[in-house]
Amino acid sequence: MRQEHAYERFNIHHRLQHMMMFSSFILLTVTGLPIKYSEAGWAAVITGLFGGFDRMFTAHLIGASVMIASAVYHVVYLILSALRGQLSAAMFPTPGDVRDLLENVAYHLGLRQSRAQYDRYSYKEKFDYWAVFWGMAIMVGSGLMMWFPDWATRCFPRWVIDASRFAHSDEAMLAILAIFVWHFYNVHVNPDCFPINTVWLTGRMSAGLMEHEHPRELARCRDRLLPSSGVIAPAASGRFNGSRRLVIVQMVAYAAALAWFLWVFLPVGLK
Repeated sequence: MRQEHAYERFNIHHRLQHMMMFSSFILLTVTGLPIKYSEAGWAAVITGLFGGFDRMFTAHLIGASVMIASAVYHVVYLILSALRGQLSAAMFPTPGDVRDLLENVAYHLGLRQSRAQYDRYSYKEKFDYWAVFWGMAIMVGSGLMMWFPDWATRCFPRWVIDASRFAHSDEAMLAILAIFVWHFYNVHVNPDCFPINTVWLTGRMSAGLMEHEHPRELARCRDRLLPSSGVIAPAASGRFNGSRRLVIVQMVAYAAALAWFLWVFLPVGLK
């Protein structure tokens, strides 16, 4: 397999925080859905795999603890980076993100010949990042109210506690949809990086993929070149890039999966 030079994109802290986040998210999803849809037959099956509701709920609390720990880890990391003068503002939204969005839409509609020229982070990555902040505040806040009801009743009126239950459940469904439809597509199913973008694991991005995904950043960081050993050829030049067959198969699979998800999980009158 062809080797290429690579650039560091995520350091060890970024990767550990991401691993803690996605592992806890998957565990919370697997244990949370049977609680929300406890009357469904499949919920009883999943509960049985954990050895009963109490054990499944304990696993849910463990997942919640890991997710909270990852959030604290990230906030402390940001504070320490700021104190050292190393905090980057690259993840903050800018007017340029609106331009990139419009250019990207125009490109996919065939109205322009070239892709949007992304910098360190695209508008899609910024959306992913800030959505986690919003979701974390709702999920952790409402979850702690249900985890420690005695404390919650002393600090909040009844209507806030009741609302927190709906907020926790509905925000969880929104997060599941966002992760498995939006995020998974961009980092796994997207033909440009199919079947997976390995940056989350290695922290490195090949020069070819950088040129494809973040050309404006690549133009600035040529001096941060890393050894090419162990870095595979970029997905941008892989055999799946631009594959119409793969796109068609994925569109059909995504449509079927989304229809199944709506039918099974969401009360939208499909039954």
